Amino acid sequence: MDTLQLLGAALGLATLAGINLYLTVFVTGLAIQQHWIVLSTQYQGLAVLGEPAILIVAGVLYLIEFFADKIPGVDSAWDLVHTAIRPIGGAFLALKVLGSADPVFDVIVALLAGGVTLTAHSAKAGTRLLVNSSPEPFSNIAVSFAEDVGVVGGLWLVGKHPAIAFVVFTCLIATILYWLPKLFRFARIKFGFLWKKLSAAGGEANAGVSADLPSEAALQLAALNTSSARPEWAVACVTGGGKGLPSHGRVYLVALEGASRALWVVGRVGWKKIAQRLDLSGYQVTRESKFLSENLVFFATNGRPKYTFLFDRTQSARVQALVARLKTALPAPAALTPALAEVASV
Repeated sequence: MDTLQLLGAALGLATLAGINLYLTVFVTGLAIQQHWIVLSTQYQGLAVLGEPAILIVAGVLYLIEFFADKIPGVDSAWDLVHTAIRPIGGAFLALKVLGSADPVFDVIVALLAGGVTLTAHSAKAGTRLLVNSSPEPFSNIAVSFAEDVGVVGGLWLVGKHPAIAFVVFTCLIATILYWLPKLFRFARIKFGFLWKKLSAAGGEANAGVSADLPSEAALQLAALNTSSARPEWAVACVTGGGKGLPSHGRVYLVALEGASRALWVVGRVGWKKIAQRLDLSGYQVTRESKFLSENLVFFATNGRPKYTFLFDRTQSARVQALVARLKTALPAPAALTPALAEVASV
């Protein structure tokens, strides 16, 4: 049981350091310094956190992070800077819990604990990018407070029930590892959109489209295309969701000559290839301008699934031209509700 408790404390502190290193150090040190917890023999390595100098430095850094973590954009920049700092801090805390005179053991613990901290940090940073898709600051503030409360609650669990903490944090890390690839794809795309938005001073992309496709996408299209029709136009974009279309896949949206009410989607999401024909009979098309993207949206009046395709903000003119082209191919139904009529006119 003592071994399980030690592992629970080490795993818990390493995980929480990935979310907020300075708060983890400050609260743990303050609890030790104020004798809110009494360290047993196996935890004596953590006593150093109660030193006044460490409490002052951790407290000041947490105060800075408290405000930086609640400002959209600044929080992501802060996370980027701490990509190396937090894993080092998490490894240090785990070593203080498991303290050993064996250098080989110390290196193994440092690597494993640093990896756990980096995993938690990656989940935090990716979540912040998701929240930053909306420019308003209130969601950032709410998420930041929730993270701080979670860290304090996690520290209480580590201090009172380290064996239970081992199970809880093991499940948490396993869950993060399952979702991390999707989070990385999302973060990579959002960073790309953000970079395009920031560099848009160089001018917008040309509104024209071509029929050119890279070889892999052309082969995927050939497998779907049972006719001899050639591509009329093709545009690179990112899937935003829809029936059978996973989100955040890098794809080409393709129109074939003579097929005015269908589009083909070819590309991939991660290692998985995407190849699908979209029957757009009964659909309408519109454009939605978001904070980081220009969205091409297909919607229907009969409850069929909505399809969304994302373009970076430099392609606003191209998306607008596509909407005009597609509205000709997809005439409005005879009767639209007032709400849908307003959307279709955008």
